[in-house]
Amino acid sequence: MTEQQDLPATVNTRISPRGGLDILSRDEVARLADASTGGLRELLRRCALAVLTTDSDSDDPRAASLRYPDFDIEVQQQDRGIKIELKAAPASAFVDGEIIRGIAENLFAVVRDIAYNAIEVSGSNKFDLNTGPGMTSAVFEILRNARVMRSYQNPSLVVCWGGHSIGRDEYLYTKKVGYQLGLRGLDICTGCGPGAMKGPMKGATIAHAKQRQSRPRYIGITEPGIIAAESPNPIVNHLVIMPDIEKRLEAFVRLGHGIIVFPGGVGTAEEILYLLGVLLHPANAELPFPLIFTGPAESAAYFEQIDQFLRLTLGEAATSRYRIIVDDAAEVAKVMREGIRKVREHRLKEQDAFFFNWSLHLPEEFQRPFPPTHAAMAGLKLHRDQPPHLLAADLRRAFSGIVAGNVKEEGMREIERHGPYIIDGDKEIMRALDGLLKAFVAQRRMKISGSYKPCYQVAND
Repeated sequence: MTEQQDLPATVNTRISPRGGLDILSRDEVARLADASTGGLRELLRRCALAVLTTDSDSDDPRAASLRYPDFDIEVQQQDRGIKIELKAAPASAFVDGEIIRGIAENLFAVVRDIAYNAIEVSGSNKFDLNTGPGMTSAVFEILRNARVMRSYQNPSLVVCWGGHSIGRDEYLYTKKVGYQLGLRGLDICTGCGPGAMKGPMKGATIAHAKQRQSRPRYIGITEPGIIAAESPNPIVNHLVIMPDIEKRLEAFVRLGHGIIVFPGGVGTAEEILYLLGVLLHPANAELPFPLIFTGPAESAAYFEQIDQFLRLTLGEAATSRYRIIVDDAAEVAKVMREGIRKVREHRLKEQDAFFFNWSLHLPEEFQRPFPPTHAAMAGLKLHRDQPPHLLAADLRRAFSGIVAGNVKEEGMREIERHGPYIIDGDKEIMRALDGLLKAFVAQRRMKISGSYKPCYQVAND
């Protein structure tokens, strides 16, 4: 172990992968070592460092690299498999010189998914990523390669969305909900980070232990642009890295059997608009998909504002697809369990899989990656003279751009070069959007710590 002046303690070591990552091809190892433009070495280094700084209290994607400037990772080909060499790795990931097992498993997941996404998904002709079915097939194969789907298990996976920057009372409430879900045998899937992504998992661990549930699932789904800002929390026991935010969102709605939304910021608003936009498509009108917004009593005003914004932008039809339950964790779990029972009945009737929601129609507007550029943000169609699901798609993109400007390196660089994004559209929608964003800033839902300088400007004159 070495310690540098003014820098945290670090460790140099070599580890052997376990749990599904025993071998890689020579091409995969070479690509992971490629430091040239388009190579995978820097992406691997950034994502690996995020895992090794699990439970970080920073949402600055550049903070870990500044704290551990000498960190490096190398995947080495061996006669009997592979070895992973870590240089100047955070000592907090080790106990008595041994890497913590959960962190090691998530580190192996990083290597597995980066190699698979680059070579089998993006770098081959297996999937037509210009079509909806092709993108859905890619999502399915990534999840299957990660071994997170269980064909023999009844629907039981609850996706929990919410902010990484939430108050103490809100965090404690997410634990209560997770506890009630766990008592009912339900598993948890989140974005894998802190705050509302950690709380439900933490609560469920106690309930699963009480119920003697032997194989609980705490699935964390992330993507390269956000993992450094939202390092995996230590409870995640199945980590999956999707290639981009759109495939991450699709993985949530294909894998999960119901969704609970806790208080959050722009990322949570993006997720809400994504799901409601999908559910508002006429092809999904009869599809059961339980969706609950919930928080403690202190969050009642937050959900009133979200509800008002959705009514104004998407209309009353959108409100029929979700239910707001305030300060009643047990009721949330009961309603979710009943909703999942209806999902099971529907899947049996339609002969659809329990482990992947093939019946859900996903318009390509929700699947195509959105580049967070100023031109793309300026070109959004934020007006009502279009079907509600299309308006939801562009509102989702607006929030996605703000997320990129807040916590993703590419978006932050774009803001540094060209100033804030300009968001324009129908004046009534812009006033409502501006009010919602200002509330997020006032409630400190944009950043975990420090002051927040908006990366956007809403044209509401």
